[in-house]
Amino acid sequence: MAFADKTLTCRECGADFTFTAGEQDFYQSRGLMNEPARCPACRAAKRRNQASKPEREMFDITCDNCGSAAQVPFQPMTDRPVYCNDCFAKTRREGR
Repeated sequence: MAFADKTLTCRECGADFTFTAGEQDFYQSRGLMNEPARCPACRAAKRRNQASKPEREMFDITCDNCGSAAQVPFQPMTDRPVYCNDCFAKTRREGR
């Protein structure tokens, strides 16, 4: 299938940009169905912003099953048990 260059409008900045035939071929070869909604500059800015997200806050816990120290990415509640990764995986397999 032969592609032709298309002019699209960026949804971020409103600028027109060219969606080249080569890019269209690349998108099709990867199974991507939607055309890009952002211009290359806005796509690059979005990637930079995503890469600079702050790290998740981790909370120190003592596993309620084995007593080992661990960290979890959520604020533990006092009314619910909190497990280390190993014990959590065991409880998931056992269906508790």
